[in-house]
Amino acid sequence: MDFGKVEDPSKVDFTLPPDHPNTAQVLSQSTGRTFRAFVGLPIWANKEWAGKIYPSTARDKEFLHHYTRQFNTIELNTTHYRIPDEATIRHWKAEATPGFRYCPKFPQSISHERQLLQTEELTREFCDQILALGEHLGMSFLQLSPAFSPRQVGALEAYLEKLPEKLPLAVEFRHPDWFRPETWEKTLQLLARYNKATVIADVSGRRDVLHQSLSIPMAFVRFIANEGHSSDHPRADAWIQRLKTWMDAGLETLYLFIHSGGQNDVAPELAAYWIRELNQRAGLSLPEPKFLPKVTQTSLF
Repeated sequence: MDFGKVEDPSKVDFTLPPDHPNTAQVLSQSTGRTFRAFVGLPIWANKEWAGKIYPSTARDKEFLHHYTRQFNTIELNTTHYRIPDEATIRHWKAEATPGFRYCPKFPQSISHERQLLQTEELTREFCDQILALGEHLGMSFLQLSPAFSPRQVGALEAYLEKLPEKLPLAVEFRHPDWFRPETWEKTLQLLARYNKATVIADVSGRRDVLHQSLSIPMAFVRFIANEGHSSDHPRADAWIQRLKTWMDAGLETLYLFIHSGGQNDVAPELAAYWIRELNQRAGLSLPEPKFLPKVTQTSLF
């Protein structure tokens, strides 16, 4: 993920900003449903994880099978580049464990290339396919193009209005003008009107997208670390405290995706830290990923 990437993270102020006033209001209106948490990674295919969280003999086509037995959700970025066919959906369902959730990203042909305009057929095809995931469909997310500005809010509202009501959706905004106070307030009201969530991204070079705003009592958080930088764990600690505050105030669902930067080689270790700390400090009981023992090569001489 290159969006918001910086060369020297040590120069960034990673202080977690205060909540937007809307967040407390939204959580105070929660229905008090049983809290559910889903924590996962942005990919399942990484050869570096073979011998770490996958068997050392695992082949590429087996990675998803092993992934779904380590985490309970996936940020499904593959759908950003291609609408899955029926065979793919059947395969994903077959590999999912009970309670596992896929969180599909809307195709770039809809969000970036056509900027939500004249996308009726593409949207219908995409929604029909991901809704077929049934109980394994988590929160889909629509990442708007960085060029998609508040001047196009009419297109966004028209698009949201036509989506299937039963489709869970979070929207990620990237153009900086969305976060001007008056504009953002109206945007949160728009999302709440259609029962859609916000995507909160914590990325080094764009602190404005770390808006700490909820439009419904569901948090969709994308945490982008810096490849093992010393700031990664303190940032996680601050987030865990904030999430506990939200849980205590009425948060109903959390989707949390951990990126470690680069090729996500150390994402499993960072996610394990998050899960362990969430369990200890927020009273959750999320299963921790299981790591295989490290194999030490010994010399014959």
